[in-house]
Amino acid sequence: MTAPPPGPVGPPPGWSGRPNPWDGYPPPPPAGYPGHPPYPPPTFGYPPPRSGPYPGTPVWKPGVIPLRPLSLTDVFNGAVGYVRANPTPTLGLTTVIVLFTTVVGFLTGLAANGIGGTAASAAGVVTGGTAMLLTTTLLSGLLTTIVARSVLGGRITAGEAWRRARGRLPALIGLTLLEVAVIALPIGVVVLIIVGAAQAVNGVVAALLGVPLVLTLLAGLVAMYALLALAPAAVVLEHKGVLAAIRRSVALSRPRFWRILGILLLAGVVAALVSGAVALPFQLAGQVLTIGESAGQPTVGGTAIAGIGQVIGQIITTPFTAGVATLLYVDARIRSEAFDFTLMAASPNQDDAVWLHQ
Repeated sequence: MTAPPPGPVGPPPGWSGRPNPWDGYPPPPPAGYPGHPPYPPPTFGYPPPRSGPYPGTPVWKPGVIPLRPLSLTDVFNGAVGYVRANPTPTLGLTTVIVLFTTVVGFLTGLAANGIGGTAASAAGVVTGGTAMLLTTTLLSGLLTTIVARSVLGGRITAGEAWRRARGRLPALIGLTLLEVAVIALPIGVVVLIIVGAAQAVNGVVAALLGVPLVLTLLAGLVAMYALLALAPAAVVLEHKGVLAAIRRSVALSRPRFWRILGILLLAGVVAALVSGAVALPFQLAGQVLTIGESAGQPTVGGTAIAGIGQVIGQIITTPFTAGVATLLYVDARIRSEAFDFTLMAASPNQDDAVWLHQ
């Protein structure tokens, strides 16, 4: 067998030193090479999910809140925003009702002090408490209708708010009285147990028995406060009866109990701080008027000035706390029932029948 003929040696003629394309890609430029930034370190796997909406994601917000699950900021901003959107009916109705309650309580206190005696004082306390309870119930119903209209971006007058809420007042009053009875009954039982133990045995046993009872009672009252906080909104907006509103509130509140409780307590703290800051100058002025009086007893003028500060504080903070409770109801329905899609389809001045959809 003969050997194959020898092949060409070296590049063909006319190659002129061009690189061989089969030698591979050139190496990457070094870091800092002009016009070429350093290569990033290699990553593996999918990128982490985003924590918020992507840029440009639309948020439907026809009124005071965006129609999606609400954050704490959304709730607080909405509770302030509906007052700014409807200042006349909100502050007007609140002022009238709070002034009426304050005047009734002031006159009842003066009458009880003039008559004297334990029975007169007790009657004054009951009368003032009843007036405050009924007016607070009325105010919560009126403010709920205003918040509901503001969520859709509509306006409402004081007369229209009254027309929409007045038919629900009997159910609201019944709900309020039932809540008072449920609160008063366990308190009375605990007090009787502690007093009976103190009289039957001694104070040490009563204290040992009373501390866990009081703590249990407080825990139960706090739980009831969170579970029933949405019942007034269910009465007014869904036209439910007393027991049906309680069941509805428990069903909406129980899956997000701690969230609702925390927001309500925080709103109460904010309202107390604002109300106290507003009333403080008036209380100081009232105390100045008692200087030089016998035994430092408060005068009518001093009591009236201090009462003015309390009235102003209530007028400012009552719409806020009522708005927080109603917006928590809206948020609970959005999270449980995707109610935001129903609200998106509603017009701003649509009849409140939109809240009846479940």
